Amino acid sequence: MHPELEMLLRALVATAVGGAVGYDRQKHDKPAGLRTHMLVALGACLFTASAELASGTRLDLLRVTAAIATGIGFLGAGAIMRSGAHVSGLTTAAGIWVTAGLGVVIGVGQWILGVGGALITVVVIAVLGHPSIPTPGGTTPHQEADWPD
Repeated sequence: MHPELEMLLRALVATAVGGAVGYDRQKHDKPAGLRTHMLVALGACLFTASAELASGTRLDLLRVTAAIATGIGFLGAGAIMRSGAHVSGLTTAAGIWVTAGLGVVIGVGQWILGVGGALITVVVIAVLGHPSIPTPGGTTPHQEADWPD
């Protein structure tokens, strides 16, 4: 398969797994939803794929992935809000960060890890965020009102 066609396929898969994570965020009316997560995964994949195509060295890939992790941290920080003692948006910010990681692993051709990571992320966000599922430390009534965070 031509390298650019394979990268395009990787980009499509990264976008799909980003959408799988973002769907739950969208469903719960969070600030970063379906499109945001899809674009983060796609962007991370494209940056990673372009570094691989341009140089082929692992050192350049490490630099690109480090820059992605740092840059996505700023995007995620914008999803975190504080009102008094209540902090919201942490799970959305973490989801954005993980979505970038999914884009990176798919960008380097680790299909199984990317799709498996997306499934784990969806389970953690959608299933474990449900108020009927007990988690360590429990939930407060205020947290239950706007789950999953």
